[in-house]
Amino acid sequence: MNYYNEIKQELVNNEIYKKVKDYSKNKSDLMTYYNVGKLLSKARKHYGDGIIKEYSIRLTSELGKGYTISALKRMRQFYNIIEKGASLRHLSWTHYRELIPLKDINQINYYLKITEEQNLSVRELRKKVKNEEYERLDDKTKEKLINKENTKVNDFIKNPILIKNSYNYEKISEFILKKLILEDLDNFLTELGDGFTYIKSEYKIKIGTEYNYIDLLLFNYIYNCFIVVELKVTELKKDHIGQIQVYMNYIDKHIKNVYHDKTIGIIICKKGNNFILEYSSDERIYETVYKLGSEL
Repeated sequence: MNYYNEIKQELVNNEIYKKVKDYSKNKSDLMTYYNVGKLLSKARKHYGDGIIKEYSIRLTSELGKGYTISALKRMRQFYNIIEKGASLRHLSWTHYRELIPLKDINQINYYLKITEEQNLSVRELRKKVKNEEYERLDDKTKEKLINKENTKVNDFIKNPILIKNSYNYEKISEFILKKLILEDLDNFLTELGDGFTYIKSEYKIKIGTEYNYIDLLLFNYIYNCFIVVELKVTELKKDHIGQIQVYMNYIDKHIKNVYHDKTIGIIICKKGNNFILEYSSDERIYETVYKLGSEL
């Protein structure tokens, strides 16, 4: 079988198609590179690893630039990840190129899904991969994604949550932590997951004769509930559970309407303590840790 002629014809047809049907060139690219990758995989089995170098030289000579050894290898890798279960979506070849080096198909599918849903640019996708967003999800959440199960509001809270330390503080207070969050609020909300919106910081409530202040009050429009966020620059302590529980109950009694789901609480702390949460009777309370970085 003449694999080279088939590969060349696939690439020539794709170039012609892109000039005539520019609006759908992404789909044409993906199908072409999938087919070329498939042919390259078969050719490799027959002729060995050196065949890609030979084809690269011939294609460059006959069709011009763009068919380097690395480019052809990426096409073969693209075919391999699709065969292993990566989904074909309405994305560009450059998006897929960012994900080809990843080894885990479930990891690749996560990034493909959020790229399509959130209309991520290649640069935005690259940032999420670099920050290991998928790796910071809970293992139970990953299982839900694999099995296509329904998710809850807490499932996509990253652990740790990455907070940009714009001023390179070495030691921080809760006030400084809140300041850093508010300066990069969009990123913080994304670190919590989808559907989070900001209401107010230092949200004032009156309990008896005393005023208390909720660090951050949020709302999630997907899961239809308020979220109380408390910030701690220490290890999680049992007193933190009692404090946030009081705040959540206050919101449920005085702020939420009957059509809202129950308020949840998120404690963001320097160090977690699973034993405290294990013995807490309120399953609406979640904790995660923060990690400061100068570049995110």
